[in-house]
Amino acid sequence: MTQYKEEDFLSLSGIQHFEFCRRQWALIHIEMQWDENFRTIEGHLLHKKAHDEYSTEKRGDIIISRGMPIFSRTLGVNGVCDIVEFHRHDDGTEIFGRDGKFKVFPVEYKRGEPKDSDIDILQLAAQAMCLEEMLCCNIEEGSIFYGETRRRTLVKINEHLRNKVKARFKEMHEMYDKRHTPKVKPTKSCNACSLKNLCLPKLCKNKSAKEYIFKNIREGDLT
Repeated sequence: MTQYKEEDFLSLSGIQHFEFCRRQWALIHIEMQWDENFRTIEGHLLHKKAHDEYSTEKRGDIIISRGMPIFSRTLGVNGVCDIVEFHRHDDGTEIFGRDGKFKVFPVEYKRGEPKDSDIDILQLAAQAMCLEEMLCCNIEEGSIFYGETRRRTLVKINEHLRNKVKARFKEMHEMYDKRHTPKVKPTKSCNACSLKNLCLPKLCKNKSAKEYIFKNIREGDLT
């Protein structure tokens, strides 16, 4: 099993960018380009409320951890969980510094409402896999809290999701190692992308520098 070094870790939250658009992920995480729109700003505010800084609190038999740093050497990623709940349970795992055993339950905060795709779900599953590796436990489910509906959506962390997370991070590492930014493939999602003005999907569609040069040489020969 591959064990990544800490200096090779990728951002866990990047899996959401990658699933949405591989070019967007490369522009952000390889070329270090970023641009804000109202959706990203609203998302930042929601996450800031979830974890302004790392803290814990206790509510009955539940311990709530906010802004918990996480990592996985097998996935080669690190990041921060919005909220991790530790529910006291006889079939749970022991937590350092706490009496008893607990079931681990990650909660991810998102703006908007539940999506038809796995974009948000993959990020939550990746968080669960990191927590499992760190705490030597098994996590069967977690939830995503959506700012628009003000409700949690329960997510089962099954084998299909785990395999999909592993495949995505493997592809991300390969792309990052090559420093490869994919070409534009315009879709209806481009209008909602915060990098639309940097990516320029319409301008770049089906064009390359090589084609541009050859086209201008040909036109020059005809004049």
